[in-house]
Parts: sequence; structure tokens; C-alpha cells
Amino acid sequence: MEWKRLFTTAKAKGQKNYINSQKKYEIIRTAIYFFISFSLFAAGIAATGTRNNLLTIVAVLGCLPACKSLVSAVMYCRHTSLSGEDEKIIEEAADGLTCLYDMIFTTREKTYPVLHMAICDNTVIGYMPYEKLSEAACGTHLITCLKVDSYTKVTVKIFKDIHKYTARLSQLKALADANDAQAEGIAGTLKSIAL
Repeated sequence: MEWKRLFTTAKAKGQKNYINSQKKYEIIRTAIYFFISFSLFAAGIAATGTRNNLLTIVAVLGCLPACKSLVSAVMYCRHTSLSGEDEKIIEEAADGLTCLYDMIFTTREKTYPVLHMAICDNTVIGYMPYEKLSEAACGTHLITCLKVDSYTKVTVKIFKDIHKYTARLSQLKALADANDAQAEGIAGTLKSIAL
């Protein structure tokens, strides 16, 4: 039972603190994979007295999934989840909207960590508080991805300022429909393209 809990993430993509949860999971998984490979290598040397044995080959092949896991761990370690202060401010303004947390979108040129997103009908807004990243480029990338999934009339606006973002959240909350099926579909598409 403990092993099963260890190898399942506590948070699903789009939930609060997903990045922090996934970061811990990836680090633990990577350490276990490398431990298995190195222990097989050591066992082969202990058993035969030389590194030229079958267990060395198995250990080297075991490094392939370990290295893949290491790449994922590095990707998650580069980012953090939404801070507690910002989370409280945003949750007050976004109550009742379809929301996603800790979404990391990648393109060939850039990585866009959008810490919070809200969806209302055909409008998607996001909070990305990083000065070096372009809100317009992130929005254009998301619109392109949504068009592939047949959401052609969706508008996307990314904010760097939390006060402007929460003001827009309040406006959307006034327009929100309780049975917004399109918002759920858009949220599903965004989850599928995020890291």
C-alpha cells in the first residue's frame, strides 16, 4: 500500500500545488530508478569481481528510464506553485469560475508557467507574474492550440499584474453560467497541452 501511494501523485494536473507535488514525486522516482541501476551494477561486480557481466548491461539499460525521469524532475524543479498570498487573493475573486492552477505550457522557443487560469464561456484569462515572458506570445500560443481542438472563437488574455487579473476575474464571475460545458472542454484541452 505504501509503495502505491509513493508512486501516485497527490495532485492532478490543474489542481492547487500541482507543481510542488509533482516535483517531489519526480525527485523520489528518479532517486529510486538510479538506486536500482547502481545496485545492480554493484551486485554484478560483487558477484563476478569484474564489471564485464550481464548485470552491468541491465544496469546501463536501467539508466535510460532513470535519465528520462531526471529530465522531468529538472523541468518541474525550475518552477514553483502559486504562493499562498496570491492564492488567497485570487480565490476570493475567482469563486464559482472554472479554474486551473500551475499550468506550464511549452513552445519551441519558450516555456510559459501560468500559475492560475480561469475560464468563462469562450474567455480564458491567466496569471503569469514573470517580467521576462510575453503575455501576448503566451496568449497566441494558447489560441493556436485551442483552434486545433475546434475552439475557434476563444479569447485568451494573460496578466502579469495580480490586481488587474483579479479585477478581470470579478468581471467574469458576474457573467459566469453554472452549466458552462464549453469551459470544461477548454479546461480539458489546456490540461492536455500543459506539462
